[in-house]
Amino acid sequence: MLTEHPSQPESTWLAIVRLLRWDKPAGRLILMIPALWAVVLAARGAPPLPLVGVIVLGALATSGAGCVINDLWDRNIDPQVQRTKTRPLASRSLTVQTGIGVALVGLLCAYGLALYLTPLSFWLCVAAVPVIVLYPAAKRVFPVPQLVLAIAWGFAVLISWSAVTATLEHPTWLLWGATVLWTLGFDTVYAMADREDDRRIGVKSSALFFGDRAALAVGACFTGTTILLLVLGQVMALGWAYWLTWAIALGVWSRQYLQLRPTRPHAAVYGQIFRQNVGIGFVLLAGMVAGLLL
Repeated sequence: MLTEHPSQPESTWLAIVRLLRWDKPAGRLILMIPALWAVVLAARGAPPLPLVGVIVLGALATSGAGCVINDLWDRNIDPQVQRTKTRPLASRSLTVQTGIGVALVGLLCAYGLALYLTPLSFWLCVAAVPVIVLYPAAKRVFPVPQLVLAIAWGFAVLISWSAVTATLEHPTWLLWGATVLWTLGFDTVYAMADREDDRRIGVKSSALFFGDRAALAVGACFTGTTILLLVLGQVMALGWAYWLTWAIALGVWSRQYLQLRPTRPHAAVYGQIFRQNVGIGFVLLAGMVAGLLL
């Protein structure tokens, strides 16, 4: 993973952009993907465009607020980690008060957007907030904090699906399970880049918990994701286009597992795998749309 650092002195507004991680679109898109999977499948390939807009904006607001909350919790830890030491709160480019203000604005924007949704979706949004707020604390006490993040990611499926149908169905839970396992897999890869720093500081992570079996754990997560997406496609009678993208995803995840098998893969591999998962998420999204409409 590359170290985050600005190339030149920046304004407060640019620092806020970095605080929200809007300069790193991969992390924002990867939260948006399960939400878009859910709204497309629940609407059988033709979701209302205003609802799609609300979900996209909601994902941006929620993920941005989540990043700020994470950095508020970790403002004294991040300076000790090579990858995160120049984040705005860690480097003291921004004050804690500014961080709290930005997080509140993000949550208020998400609240306003949630009012557009069904009552069930709204209350699922409310239920997601404690998980988002407490995820950074999980790194101090829970051996697999990436699972907490994965559950937070899973709310994107539940919220978006119920925004279309006002209920949760059997396919919803298949997609939720696939999303949780997928997130646990790619975020464990992300954590593998920080193992030495996390071990030194005393922060917990799934990469440390699984130890030498971290690659095997990632492979198991991706295998579970593949199986659940297989069952989902069968239950929803998705067409050939979906199965083509499912096969592509299976191939990509298999290759990623093999890349992680060496004891110490090249450091760039972790970032590459994370970005590839953004791409494969959109490939699957295209397959879902085509599989429903063709």
